[in-house]
Amino acid sequence: MAGSSADSPTGRDIEVQVSMVGENIIIDLNFTVPASQQEVWDVLTDFDGMADFVSNLKESKIVSVSEDRLTIFQSGTATYGPIRYPFESTREVRLVPYHQILTHLLSGNMHKLEGTTYLTDEAGLTRVVHRTEAIPKIWIPAVVGKVFIEHEVREQFNEMRNEVIRRKRTVLKKEDER
Repeated sequence: MAGSSADSPTGRDIEVQVSMVGENIIIDLNFTVPASQQEVWDVLTDFDGMADFVSNLKESKIVSVSEDRLTIFQSGTATYGPIRYPFESTREVRLVPYHQILTHLLSGNMHKLEGTTYLTDEAGLTRVVHRTEAIPKIWIPAVVGKVFIEHEVREQFNEMRNEVIRRKRTVLKKEDER
């Protein structure tokens, strides 16, 4: 079971499992945040501001909005040691407020990218459970690829979790100053 960010500010407590079956890559992630579902949601869906707090993103923006769906564009470079992987995607994101975020690749440098993120309340903590299924356009060697992907996903979600906590502290500080 994943602990809170107080247990590991580096993100080591974020559980990440990467499975590579043929060309398919499946990523499962699980952790908690000492914040409400809405506080976590506000960060995970801050697509226009995400490049400010996720270090491997160069650009992140909402391209269009319709009802419960967004079209977002993101680009950046994933890096781990000597390995660099530039990425770009345009995705449709379907939102079920405060509970579920579904993403579907429209275009980019992957053949397939489907993601589902669930947020659940656990007595004052929010559990984040995320699954991505992807097929890259380039071959990724299994051993190195698994380590690289696990590192990148853990780092991205840890940076998002740190942003949730930073925003929460800012709100609490402002409330205390009143």
